[in-house]
Amino acid sequence: MDLILALDAGTSGVRAVAFDPQLRVVDEAYRELTQYFPSPGEVEHDPFEIADLAVATLREVAARQHDARHHVVALGLTNQRETTVGFDRERGDLFQRAIVWQDRRTADICHELSAQGHGALVRQTTGLVLDSYFSATKMKWMLERGLADGARSPSFATIDTWLLWILTGGVEGGVFLTEASNASRTMVMDLATLDWSPGMMKLFGVAPEMLAAIRPSACTFGHVSADVLPELAGVAITGILGDQQSALFGQACFEPGLVKSTYGTGAFLLANAGVTIPRVVDGLLTTVAWDLGTLGPPTYALEGSAFVAGAAVQWLRELGFVGASSELEALALSVSDSAGVQFVPAFTGLGSPFWDPVARGALTGLSRGVGRGQIARALVEALAYQVRAMTDAFADGGVEIRELRADGGAAAMDLLLQLQATNSRVDVLRCATLEATARGAASIAGLTSGQWHSLGELSERWAFERRFRPENPLLVDVGYRAWRDALQRA
Repeated sequence: MDLILALDAGTSGVRAVAFDPQLRVVDEAYRELTQYFPSPGEVEHDPFEIADLAVATLREVAARQHDARHHVVALGLTNQRETTVGFDRERGDLFQRAIVWQDRRTADICHELSAQGHGALVRQTTGLVLDSYFSATKMKWMLERGLADGARSPSFATIDTWLLWILTGGVEGGVFLTEASNASRTMVMDLATLDWSPGMMKLFGVAPEMLAAIRPSACTFGHVSADVLPELAGVAITGILGDQQSALFGQACFEPGLVKSTYGTGAFLLANAGVTIPRVVDGLLTTVAWDLGTLGPPTYALEGSAFVAGAAVQWLRELGFVGASSELEALALSVSDSAGVQFVPAFTGLGSPFWDPVARGALTGLSRGVGRGQIARALVEALAYQVRAMTDAFADGGVEIRELRADGGAAAMDLLLQLQATNSRVDVLRCATLEATARGAASIAGLTSGQWHSLGELSERWAFERRFRPENPLLVDVGYRAWRDALQRA
């Protein structure tokens, strides 16, 4: 049968997934990605490792499906978004390791630009806030340190552009393009024109030739090079989306007001805001959801972003607190409550709706009676509280949430989703496949290549596995107030 492949290059690892015509997962391969922490607040990835893992996972799935006599008709890409690669496009040399979206090293640049009064223009033009989360100050930081000096073709790329360039040949004719959902996360794209803003390029010192041309999310970007990946030689790359927009697409949130919540490395809440740029909502971001090109108008989204969710679980695992991430829920359920412990996972500052880059993680309320179970439960509660802060911001901004469609690795925890439903006073629906990000990339690639013919057809293939309804909020409200207090201390 015909298959659509999705490559999901996330913050924690890289996954290749094959989908059948009913959008069911047929096969997948995964590799974990190395995290580098050079100094407190700094997070880096090796772009060549990302590329190697992409090729390895795609090769593994493609080989198995070739042996099964299935045919790959298109490839979709999705990726961690604001992470920035600086490189020489002519030689293929890196300026340094990629600066990850969680990285805080450019907080001082943001503070300086804000003090100079640039925040309002950045917000108006890009829909974003002046924060080191986004790509532009990472580019500025590299340029100010002379890391691009001597490059014949100095270039900056988000991970979608980097992988597209690699898969289509790299220095041997690789395609240098991006698309609107990723470009809207750089703090350089104009939301109204869906093109690079001359004012933002000037503000951050980035020349136009350093940036990839912006295309619709649904189009043919290029073809896989036989020299890079012979198993997929000539396969068209027909859809690209940033990971959170891809999850929104994969969750079939095609109508204004439909909302998804992804519990991945971070926690991200996106609401489809329709085809006109929505008004500014305090504490939230305005972003491009997708641009369907000839298939439909650009769609916008409102977004809340918490920088750490599953990353906190990974941290506990690395400390030896749990043997595997999957053990966390059982440990949290081994106690009836967190015994007053509050966990603030602000390892790299606070995102929506607080936007505090200097906040740091905290554990409060510790006593001799506290054990591993209480700390585990406090973390699960904190994940729900972070998203509650965002749903409250949506409500304060007049955005009605009818239901939350949940996905991501941590969404496997019943305890988390039940706490979320009660905290946010809304039904939470767990997607039948937690890999909604990969599903979104496959969906838009298949839509472009003609595998599916409409958003309605994709909606018919979406299903949820379980619905969680709000319970009595008294206890979670008490806990949330205590968590907000701990947040102030952090």
